Amino acid sequence: MESLRAGIPLARRRSGGGTVFHDLGNLNLTFFTSKKAYDRKRNLKVITEALRWVRPRLDVQATDRFDILLNGYKISGTASRLSRKSSYHHCTLLHSADRSALAAVLRPSCPGIHSNATPSIPSPVTNLLDYAPSLQWEELLEALVHQYNTEFGFSAALTLIDPSDEFAFPGLSKMATELRSWDWTFGKTPKFSVQTLLDLTDDGSCHRTSAQLHMEVKNGLIEGCELDVPADWLPRWLSAELSAVLVGERFCPHRAAAAVSALLRSESGELQNRLHGLCDAVLAVMG
Repeated sequence: MESLRAGIPLARRRSGGGTVFHDLGNLNLTFFTSKKAYDRKRNLKVITEALRWVRPRLDVQATDRFDILLNGYKISGTASRLSRKSSYHHCTLLHSADRSALAAVLRPSCPGIHSNATPSIPSPVTNLLDYAPSLQWEELLEALVHQYNTEFGFSAALTLIDPSDEFAFPGLSKMATELRSWDWTFGKTPKFSVQTLLDLTDDGSCHRTSAQLHMEVKNGLIEGCELDVPADWLPRWLSAELSAVLVGERFCPHRAAAAVSALLRSESGELQNRLHGLCDAVLAVMG
């Protein structure tokens, strides 16, 4: 995945929904309430009114999808989770995020995925600083605290905390480790399939062709794999053997590469070169 190649830690949140890029220019807000008091529209009103309060000329609007737009560009997305008695709603607020990194990381790296999971819907984004260059973090945070107190009738003060303080938040590091683990990040993902076309090239003869890949993935493991490769490019028994080797492996390029290494060593010459090209194309689909 692009985020891992860029050295950006990956975690999967429990609230589900699309992928979110975080850096120090992106503020994350979370509203904890009882299930009965759960109201995303009211929460977003806190943010939009705070922005209007601190910069009256900003054209900010909350949408029916619970995004926040600034002059038509997205500056905030929403996710939430409800349990039997409690709930939380969290959202982003782009202040001065690295938009080039955001675009690169959120670009889909695996074509042809089909799933019942909530899809990420790409939207053009902007930063608050693009329209309010003088808006400092302290000013923004104070405005949010002011509007939160106004909306909910509180008189809370802004309190800075250290999220890595295990004494103040016992169990937090264990929870963070779990959310970054493969078993949760990939092993608990919804079932999905991959159907895509692979472009293949024989570097020795410059012969080009294409192959069809169909994979079924459940709990992060390849449950089924079919490779339709032209028989004049690679013997069908060899492409079938590659499919068989991948079944049961993690949908992960590193683990899959280790699994096919023995098969690659068993061939030589043109067949090995073509099998290597096919393996590379399959692994590229995994990220």
